[in-house]
This record gives sequence, structure tokens and C-alpha cells, in this order.
Amino acid sequence: MNYLDICNQTVELAREVGHFIKNERDKISSDVIEAKGTNDFVTYVDQAAEKKIIEKLSRILPESGFIAEEGTSNKKGEVYNWIIDPLDGTTNFIHGAPPYAVSIGLMENDRMVVGVVYEITLDECFYAAMGHPAYLNGKEITVSQTSKVAHSLIATGFPYTDFHRMETFMETLKDLFKNSHGVRRLGSAATDLAYVACGRYDAFYEYNLKPWDAAAGVFIIQQAGGHNSTFSNTDDYLFGKELVSTNKILHKEFLKHVECLKIANFLKEEKP
Repeated sequence: MNYLDICNQTVELAREVGHFIKNERDKISSDVIEAKGTNDFVTYVDQAAEKKIIEKLSRILPESGFIAEEGTSNKKGEVYNWIIDPLDGTTNFIHGAPPYAVSIGLMENDRMVVGVVYEITLDECFYAAMGHPAYLNGKEITVSQTSKVAHSLIATGFPYTDFHRMETFMETLKDLFKNSHGVRRLGSAATDLAYVACGRYDAFYEYNLKPWDAAAGVFIIQQAGGHNSTFSNTDDYLFGKELVSTNKILHKEFLKHVECLKIANFLKEEKP
């Protein structure tokens, strides 16, 4: 399998779909916005973009299946499955606020082998293939060398549908406000992760993420020298709804700042 060739084709596709999304932005109005759940929106642009992505990826790797946010294909591959968010940051998109991105990752059995995140508003494409470095618009990127949380800039995503851990989440924010250079919330997890990969951020954390939010980004971080885990420092972060991504150097220290968000702790608190 030529992962680099597949990655390059996926980059072209992500850019193509990103240009479609950008061109459709001025056509968005309230009557084309649907609510999938509380504060969880979708537009015809999300759905059309996903169909375009699936159609082209089916040509690149005919035997592959799909795990896609909008569910436009339920095909499952025996070995290869694409994990797709056609428009990460839909709420930003419908309000005309950056960033929003196309996120496409390829999983071989249980490991990621290709990741592409195209942030549309700044025309920045982050990508990586197994066995190769990570890149941004053709230039090799690496994670930061920040060694202490006190000197780090951190990204997160605010809860918008699952508020059960809101109090503990706020505790982590208070702690990090006092003990870091600051916390940012852009509204696109794929973009946040890409920014960790290129060293703009030193760490990212969020709970209740879906695989399509993170698959491409975490792989790019890995190839850029970073590290990903759950809040409990296990490796089932992609489907475990807990994610911590860092430059690797400060990972162990950073976990101490978010340990109150562990699912195990949360379940213990829920018991009568």
C-alpha cells in the first residue's frame, strides 16, 4: 500500500471539497440549517460535501468502507475504513466565523495510516502518511518543544451537547487559566489538533469527541512527534470519547491537570 500516494490524492480531494464549501458559504440562511440535537447543526453543504468525498475516496480505494459524520454511506471495509468529517466547525460556518475544516483519515485495521485536515478559511492543509513526516502546505511540521504546562498554550472544546461533566470541566479551565499561558476554543477540533501538530498549541483536551472529529488530526500529531491518549493515559482515545493530545514532552504533567475529567471518576461520582 502506497500511503503517500493515497495521502496526496486525499489532499487534492480535501482542497477540492473545501473550495466547494467556501463557495457555498454566502448561500447559507436559516431555512437550510437543521438541528441534529441541542446545538448540533447540519446544512446541505455538510451533506453534499460528504457525498463528494465518499464518491472520490471510493475511486481511490474501492475496497474501503466509511465512518462518516452525516451517514451518507454505511459501507464497512474489512481492512480499510475512511473516517470523515466533511465540515468540522459547522456552527462557525453558518455564522461566517473561522475556522472550519475538512477532516479525512484512513484507518487500516485498527491503526490510522493517513490524515488530512484542510482548514478552509486560511487555505491551510495539514497532512501525513504512515512512514512519512507531517506537512503543512508542503512544508514539514513538528510539535512544539515546550516542556512545562506553565509555559504552554492550550486548546479545548466547550461542551455543547453533553453537559454532565460541566462542573469538572470548569475546574480544569480554572486550573489551566492560572497555570498556563492561556486556553483557546476555536470551535473546530480538527483545526485545534492540526495546530498542536505544527506547534501553535502545546496541548489539546476535550471529552465526548466523535471519531470523525479527531481521526485525521491525532494521526498528524503522531507523525509530527506528538502524543495522544485518553485522560487515563490509555490508547483507546479515538473511540473512547476522551482525548488529550500534546507535544509529548509535557503529556504526563498535562494529564494531572485534566484527571478530574476521567470517565472512571465521572462514573464514580454518578453512583448513589
